[in-house]
Amino acid sequence: MESCFHCGDDCTTTVIEHQDKHFCCHGCKTVFDILNDNDLSYYYELEQSPGTTPSRFEGKFDFLENDVIAKKLLEFDEQDVQVVTFVVPSIHCSSCIWVLENLNKLHPDVTTSQVNFPKKSVRITYNSAQLNLHQLVLLLCKIGYEPYISLDDATKKTSTIDRSLIYKLGIAGFAFGNIMFLSFPEYFEVSEFWLERYKYIFRWLMFVFALPVVFYSGSDYLVSAYKSVRSRMLNIDVPIAIGILVLFLRSTVEIVMDWGTGFLDSMAGLVFFLLLGKFFQQKTYSFLSFERDYKSYFPIAVTRLNKADSSKEEQAQVYDLVAGDRIVIRNGELIPVDGILIKGNALIDYSFVTGEAEPVSKNSGDKLYAGGRQQAGVIELDVLKSVEQSYLTQLWSNEIFNKSAESLFQSITDQISKRFTISILSIAVLATMFWLWYQPSLALNVFTAVLIVACPCAIALAAPFTLGNLLRIFGKHKFYLKNSSIIEQLASIDTVVFDKTGTLTTSHKSVITYEGIALTVDEQSLLTSTLRASNHPLSRSLYGMLQENNISSLDDFSEEIGKGITGVLNNNRVKVGSYAFVSDGSSAFAKADLNQTTVHISANEVYKGCYVFYNEYRDGMKHVFDTLSVDCDLAVLSGDNEGEKEHLENILPKNTALVFNQKPGDKLNYIKELQSHGKKVLMIGDGLNDAGALAQSNVGLVISENVNVFSPACDGIIDATRFKNITTFIDLSRKGKKVIQYAFIFSLIYNLVGLGFAISGHLAPVVAAILMPLSSISIVVFTTIYTYFLGRKLNHKTTI
Repeated sequence: MESCFHCGDDCTTTVIEHQDKHFCCHGCKTVFDILNDNDLSYYYELEQSPGTTPSRFEGKFDFLENDVIAKKLLEFDEQDVQVVTFVVPSIHCSSCIWVLENLNKLHPDVTTSQVNFPKKSVRITYNSAQLNLHQLVLLLCKIGYEPYISLDDATKKTSTIDRSLIYKLGIAGFAFGNIMFLSFPEYFEVSEFWLERYKYIFRWLMFVFALPVVFYSGSDYLVSAYKSVRSRMLNIDVPIAIGILVLFLRSTVEIVMDWGTGFLDSMAGLVFFLLLGKFFQQKTYSFLSFERDYKSYFPIAVTRLNKADSSKEEQAQVYDLVAGDRIVIRNGELIPVDGILIKGNALIDYSFVTGEAEPVSKNSGDKLYAGGRQQAGVIELDVLKSVEQSYLTQLWSNEIFNKSAESLFQSITDQISKRFTISILSIAVLATMFWLWYQPSLALNVFTAVLIVACPCAIALAAPFTLGNLLRIFGKHKFYLKNSSIIEQLASIDTVVFDKTGTLTTSHKSVITYEGIALTVDEQSLLTSTLRASNHPLSRSLYGMLQENNISSLDDFSEEIGKGITGVLNNNRVKVGSYAFVSDGSSAFAKADLNQTTVHISANEVYKGCYVFYNEYRDGMKHVFDTLSVDCDLAVLSGDNEGEKEHLENILPKNTALVFNQKPGDKLNYIKELQSHGKKVLMIGDGLNDAGALAQSNVGLVISENVNVFSPACDGIIDATRFKNITTFIDLSRKGKKVIQYAFIFSLIYNLVGLGFAISGHLAPVVAAILMPLSSISIVVFTTIYTYFLGRKLNHKTTI
């Protein structure tokens, strides 16, 4: 009976022949054609018969045709773009990841799809005008990835826990213990008892116990090695699989031929200790989970109106928000939660979610989704539900903002693994040939011991555990990075560029004086309302001084980045910003003050005067610059005038480049110019006007105070109180790089020593099976302890 090429089921009633293949139904044939026509037939090479028979889910998901039900499952629904996350329990290997992240080739209306392998979920963005949720689910089902959908918990995704490793470890441990007990007569040479009565029973019992160890507990290694060989890509599972099979087959032959008990105890011990090492790795890496710390410490704040007195504003961290809270979103701020628009003109840019730049206009009563950025002044929202921090993590990890930098240590690990596997196989064969000539009885032991002891697992663990632990340590000290590869890039930087306003200066300690024509009460109210809508550090400082004035909802608001803002109320207009922006240049009053940090004001096109700022620089700024100047080139970019240039020249290192009157595009081009000369650039800004420069730099960091400056374009966020520790963070990144190098060397030395004993015939396979996972554990312990002491140094420095 033929089996279906797509789903693997027997073709009992219908056999459809197509392209020299057999299919059980037209559905399976259609899915094969879809994959084949879109150059995705490699799917079948990654895993045999991975699909699902389409008839199994006919009508099962018809309830998704109901728009009310479907909308409960959506994370985002705007501009014919919908985003949904499904839990897919059948995700289990590289085949799954590969085909699910290529859904756009199966259907043109799927924009992007990202798989979260540990959570067994896929996040899909698609065009809802051409493809509805029901059709999307059917598409997933047809290729063998039926999503788990729970309508009882539509607003909270249900994750499944993969307990297969625990089951496999338990079975391997149970079988290993029993095989060891059954081998005792052989160990202690109990001849009479053994030979006369129970020899055959014990041997075949050991064989029975070994079967689930090989074909269930060790199946992951066998399958991975098979796929690796078939794809002509040798991975680290190949020598492990060979070792398992050699031990099992040799033992089977010895039992069948009555030559002895074989090495079933060694084989079971090998699988058990391998799985034990994997379990330890999984639990430890889970403990070092970056996302968990990120949720706990992520410093995004939002302005919340006091429930007792709605005229009072307070700063609240986003994970403290609850349904029913009233929040204020200023121009340029990110909306952190789903909410209902209550007041203000909403023009929402959802490009951070969808990649589409065209803003959407919203009216009072409309729903606004988390991830949008307000573009037209201040608005007020009623919070619909508490924030899901993981949503912001997904937003920050959006592929739109991912830089195409390859991880140095990942590439080193991959190269070592490939070359190491070939080398070990060669050494094992050569050593076996020698012992077959010198002492044949030890040849097979040498072969298996070499394959087992030289597994490069420890090498592969060095980078993820070191960097993962550093991420946790940095997060504890309010320094949050997008992913571990940023630490590697931070360790390599040789040029540091700072924005000035809001980065080197603080918005809390500025001394502000007014020079000019006194403003009327209405002009002061309009000025304050306009400043309230802006997120620029100077605007925030000035608003903090003037906020006691009456606040009104503006009729219109606009902002020209790098120039100024405009507010309109009852046909009255106020402009706030640079002198060139607010005035036609006819006022002689302000010209004498152009070299100071100033915010100029005009009302109804009549120049009024300016607020003069005497900046307060952050604590530790001079120390930061002096320390960085030893190893790095330094620069300060500012959109302000040169009023602070002389002061900065006196307090900063002599080689620091000071560049003023820089627009956002100028900052980006400055970074490009540095990179064109081979520089590795770290850009530190405030996240407002620096998005382009942050994205262009090798590493872009944002200084965060108590306003919502979250920008997906950045690679990390530093709490403003930790500004003085920037040099320490960079130093720890460099030391972390050395830790990984030490771990590589330590692991290679271990493998060389182990190989020496294995080749010489002095290492039994069961001892090698114990030592191999212990080497992995030792690497984890080494990197964890080393980074712990690095963290202790950081604790000491932050208390000084």
